Amino acid sequence: MSAHKTILVTGSTDGLGRRVVEELARPGMHILVHGRDTRRGAAVVHAVEQAGGTARFFEVDFASLGDVHRLADAVHAECSHLDALVNNAGISKPDGPRRESTDGYERHFAINYLATFLLTERLLPLLKAGGGEDPSRIVTVASAGQSAIDFDDVMLKHGYQGYRAYGQSKVAQIMYTIDLAERLDAREIIANSLHPGTHMDTTMVRQAGITPSTAVGTGAAAVIALTTGRDRATITGRYFDGQRESRAISQVYDASARHTLRALSEDLTGLNR
Repeated sequence: MSAHKTILVTGSTDGLGRRVVEELARPGMHILVHGRDTRRGAAVVHAVEQAGGTARFFEVDFASLGDVHRLADAVHAECSHLDALVNNAGISKPDGPRRESTDGYERHFAINYLATFLLTERLLPLLKAGGGEDPSRIVTVASAGQSAIDFDDVMLKHGYQGYRAYGQSKVAQIMYTIDLAERLDAREIIANSLHPGTHMDTTMVRQAGITPSTAVGTGAAAVIALTTGRDRATITGRYFDGQRESRAISQVYDASARHTLRALSEDLTGLNR
């Protein structure tokens, strides 16, 4: 990538996403900030500008696929290209009741995965136009907390468990990353996913009643390594645990399961309609 970059970081008004934006901010960097809180969004934009970069905030709720389309439209209107997309937005409610998104889908799957899938697909033309000498990058924040997808009951209408819902959504993200790497020309776009750290000190972790065990800065460093690191410019379709390449659960590497997931994703998001 060149010194002048345009990067979209979803879920970037708090926690890991905000720290990633603050670490990326510098002269020549234009960062697209996403979240649901305009006050926090304005604070992040100000921090980027104080560091010499430029930024714009987009208020969008990933519980609505219509809102995801609105974000994609706004980014297309704002930018001629993207050098990187960091898919960080997500929820984790391991002990909560089953809830549905605006579109009637289980919320973990909708927000963590379907929104990521739809936004990424919509932004591929901008990513293909970016990158410069190096390929553009798609970095998806997944998790080591993984559960195999039950394609007979993806929305977990029977026997719902929050940790399973979260784990399925994260497996879907990792599978999609491999799908992207297989479909895209690595000279134009590379795609990787990662588990940034266990129980990072974020609002989401604390609200879940979990004692943090990893500093946010540690997770941010792992995300940034995949987003801008020169030594990662030729790596694609991989899953990392922090900054070390790792392996996800076996279903991730099942080509048939990935094909099933893609067909389901296109259907649920109406991508090809």
